[in-house]
Amino acid sequence: MAEAHQAVAFQFTVTPEGLDFQLSREAVRHLYLATVHSWKKRLVRTKNSFLSGVYPASPSSWMVALVATAGSCYCHVDPSLGLIARIQSCLPHGPRARAVVSTVVFSTGAWLAAVLLFRRLLRLLLSYHGWMFEPHGHMSRSTRLWMALMKLMSIRKPLLYSFQSSLPKLPVPPVKATVARYLESVRPLLDDDKYREMAALAKDFQENTAPRLQRYLRLKSWWTTNYVSDWWEEYIYLRGRSPLMVNSNYYAMDFLYVTPSPIQAARAANTVHSILLYRRRLDRGEIPPMMALGVVPMCSYQSERMFNTTRIPGKETDTLLHLADSKHLAVYHKGRYYKVWLYYGGQLLPPADLEMQFQRILEDPSPPQPGEERLAALTAGERVPWAEARARFFSRGPNKVALDAIERAAFFLALDEDEHGQEPERPGCMDAYAKSLLHGRCYDRWFDKSFTLVVYKNGKVGANAEHSWADAPIVGHLWEFMLATDKFQLGGSWPPPQRLQWDIPPEGVAAIEASLRVARALAEDVDFCCFPFSTFGKGLIKRCRTSPDAFIQIALQLAHFRDKGSFCLTYEASMTRLFREGRTETVRSCTAEATAFVRCMAEPRGTRQRLFKAAAEKHQQLYRLAMTGAGIDRHLFCLYLVSRYLGTQSPFLAKVLAEPWRLSTSQTPQQQLKMFDLNKFPDHVSSGGGFGPVADDGYGVSYIIAGENLITFHVSSKFSSPETDSQRFGRNIRQAMLDIAGLFDRPPPAAGH
Repeated sequence: MAEAHQAVAFQFTVTPEGLDFQLSREAVRHLYLATVHSWKKRLVRTKNSFLSGVYPASPSSWMVALVATAGSCYCHVDPSLGLIARIQSCLPHGPRARAVVSTVVFSTGAWLAAVLLFRRLLRLLLSYHGWMFEPHGHMSRSTRLWMALMKLMSIRKPLLYSFQSSLPKLPVPPVKATVARYLESVRPLLDDDKYREMAALAKDFQENTAPRLQRYLRLKSWWTTNYVSDWWEEYIYLRGRSPLMVNSNYYAMDFLYVTPSPIQAARAANTVHSILLYRRRLDRGEIPPMMALGVVPMCSYQSERMFNTTRIPGKETDTLLHLADSKHLAVYHKGRYYKVWLYYGGQLLPPADLEMQFQRILEDPSPPQPGEERLAALTAGERVPWAEARARFFSRGPNKVALDAIERAAFFLALDEDEHGQEPERPGCMDAYAKSLLHGRCYDRWFDKSFTLVVYKNGKVGANAEHSWADAPIVGHLWEFMLATDKFQLGGSWPPPQRLQWDIPPEGVAAIEASLRVARALAEDVDFCCFPFSTFGKGLIKRCRTSPDAFIQIALQLAHFRDKGSFCLTYEASMTRLFREGRTETVRSCTAEATAFVRCMAEPRGTRQRLFKAAAEKHQQLYRLAMTGAGIDRHLFCLYLVSRYLGTQSPFLAKVLAEPWRLSTSQTPQQQLKMFDLNKFPDHVSSGGGFGPVADDGYGVSYIIAGENLITFHVSSKFSSPETDSQRFGRNIRQAMLDIAGLFDRPPPAAGH
């Protein structure tokens, strides 16, 4: 009861003599500290918002403008060409005051005009993408001049959102170029008759239907920040009615070889504290933006909804609930839900105090309430039954209070009872680790939260992230910060963890069990193969004068051909964050050049080398086009939506969007933050993350290029498909990597692990 009394500033009772007040000085003190902390946070946010708004200028440059104007006037030189005198004539009497005010007004106006001019110039500079298409190691004179200007404009250290309003808009490509690139991408997948049929449909679309759709799309691009992102979020993610688990959510793993602490509560405390330090810097906008070449900023918009965000189910479409702040954490352990406060007296709880809180939860012997243990299965199943159950059983009373505590939490923490990921070289270890993070038991992850942090009994950690609010590199940025802070920087009378109370009727339990059956069937069908490839890495690949990503993508084409005896439409995710609110674009990796190389594996070595180089160069060109707004699929997707809005039928667009992606791939970025040197700490490589298969008869492949001698692959498929086998495909990937490396140099022996 002591903790409960401390949570209330004062109490009163009615007596015959009147009201008897009992003031809690300790509670008032903490209320005062929390208020001070809140106002400090607001002031820091306001200051940083102002600094971002005037970037690349600074408040000191305003002082320079003011002093320069005042000095000129003192020397009887009018830099305003009469404007200062006009301002003075509009001011009330008092010559000295009028002179000072008019000088300040003119200086401020001139400074703001200069800020707008410099931001416009910055946008023009950021619209230049010629640097991306130049040969590696060679830079033209125009690119050198552009880089010098970018360095000059970025001389002041930028904050997270300093470049946001200066980023260019994503351009709408010409229909003719998009259709031509599409036909080129499907040529190696179609026989002559089917290709002629598709070419005829494309021609009819380009000449008759597309011009009208393109005009509407250009109009949308003028009045929206990004003509793709809002539709992509709504129609690809939020309107999906199938389970998020496996189909949409993805996961991230811990260090591959290192576990900072084997004690579950201690590791949970350090990771939670590290994540909250990241959130504090994010709230203040103090994280530097991601930069290409050290001078080209990437859009930071997706980071805004990283915390305090939950996907709310609906019958037709879901919505994203995002709060400005949240001071508690939702925790799950052994079927029980808890609410853990993260602040005390306005201050973030240190790791030692968080560890004590989590240890209390681990030692709590109380059993789950009826229906509580498997409650999260609702978030793992179909969206419509979850929306109906939420409205029927969780819209009032204690169930609503408890659900609000979860949905309004900063994020979700699962203290898992299992042990995973301790021996990455042991067969099956990483596969089980991946499956646990992707779906767990189907009821021990809250799949609607922006991300669920999972801490295992042996101290290993991982995360399961919801996909609609942001793409994997955004979570990867947080994850790198957390791992590095946990390992290299971290080594009370506070309210205890609060058990959430539920009153779930038998009908609600039945709805939970129905969702659990759907989720279990989906989870049990996932076939995973996760393995570290340490024979060689990007060090050898770069010595072959080849892009590591192009090397791996061509190896995947070779592996797939050996696995299935055919080629398929291949999806590789690239980013469009060089543009404002940009997300992703598709690189169609199965090119004519890649298929020609795969088919020539029995040819002489010189022929194979030449065809491989051509395939790698083609892949790099497609990747650059996708990054600079000249991709294929997002443009066609938006044209299709416009046609649906206008009620226009397009056989070409219908056929394009119905094509299945039987090989879906993605590279996990590494060392976005560079908080430690991998050369000094080679064991501290990340395991990366992965996702489920996109097609029922296809593969999902994620890979992370970590350090110079390690590439970790995550391969997924479905047991129910007789055409796929993740273990077999994993073996084919290993062999394809070795075969291609053998064209150039003998691979070095396995490095270290």
